[in-house]
Parts: sequence; structure tokens; C-alpha cells
Amino acid sequence: MTANLVTLTDPASPTAEAYRRLRVNLASAGRDAPLQAVLVVAAGPDNDKAKVVANLAVAFAKVGKQVIVADCDLDHPAQHTLFGLENAAGVTSALAAAGSALPLQGTEVAGLRVLTSGPAVAVPADTLASPAMADLVARLRDQADIVLIDAPPVTQTTDAIELATQVDGVLLTVHAGQTKRDQAQRAKEALEKVGARVVGVALVDVTN
Repeated sequence: MTANLVTLTDPASPTAEAYRRLRVNLASAGRDAPLQAVLVVAAGPDNDKAKVVANLAVAFAKVGKQVIVADCDLDHPAQHTLFGLENAAGVTSALAAAGSALPLQGTEVAGLRVLTSGPAVAVPADTLASPAMADLVARLRDQADIVLIDAPPVTQTTDAIELATQVDGVLLTVHAGQTKRDQAQRAKEALEKVGARVVGVALVDVTN
């Protein structure tokens, strides 16, 4: 694990409390319609987005949920680094060998498993848009109470848009002082255009 997982290293901190509040808000958003598979994407370039996914996963696992993190940011995967895991097999290998056992890896957090990105592929967007991806999401749902999918920024590639149609909701992250207003607006419009359900916006790296 790294120091970036504040929900583990400093669970009494205001930052860790913010992740617990985000967990509560997402649970509340799921009362009217199921919210089992959630896509977490940044509106624009944001190195902290993966950290949001990982800490939110820990927050859910700490209240007894069975959680799976799937790293679908195939260009810049980070979940294996954050959780200190190998990345020899993961999302891409699961898609290439549909029907085989999923290469899920356990973590030191009870109830939290990770499907790392796996070996690099030439065109991530085509890989994530394949019929096998829908099957993979369905299999992940069968094995967890909540599936958190890490994806690239909405405004940089079509990867996130492809994935947004296969989940119950999308959590958009906006980096304070970095994400531009027009980026956030374009991201929201792109998601709405494909019928994605935006369930919340997380403001990252707020300076008190």
C-alpha cells in the first residue's frame, strides 16, 4: 500500500472522512435505482483520480461491503501501484480469455479485491468496446456488492464513454484549481449524450 490511501494510513483525518461522506452520498443515490457498478472518471487530466477510486473502495470495504476495483485506465493504470500488486494479468487478459477465471487479487483490506489493468493493448478504446467487456462487467457484478471502475478522463479518449453505457452510474471527479470549467461541461455533456447516469461530482485536492 502507499501513503496515498489515506483511508488506511490516517482514517481519522478530514480527508478520510470526506471519502466516507462520498460513500454515504453514493449509497443514498442508489436508493431509487440500483447502483452496483460505478464508473469513476475525471473531467480532464488528473493524476489523483485513481487515488479517489482506491480510497473510496477502502471506505466501502470498511463497512462490510464486498468490493472489486477494476482498472480500465489502460493507458495510465495505477491501481496495481496503489495497492502494491502485480500487473501480469488483469482486465485485458480477462477480455482476451473470456470465460476463464478472473485474475482478481486480494488486498490487505478484508472484502476488497482488485482486477488490475493487465498487459498493454494497442487500442484500449476498441478493447473496452468489445462484447467481452459487457460480459466482464456482468461477472464482476456477480462477485461483489459494489464494483468501482477506474477509467481515463472523459475529454481525452472515448474509453470512458464506452464504459459509461455499461454501468449503473458515473462519478465525475473535478480537480480543484486544475480542471477547467469548459472541460467539466464537455465531460458532462459527453456522458449525457450516451445516456449515462451521472450520480455525483467529487472535488479533488481542495486546499483548506
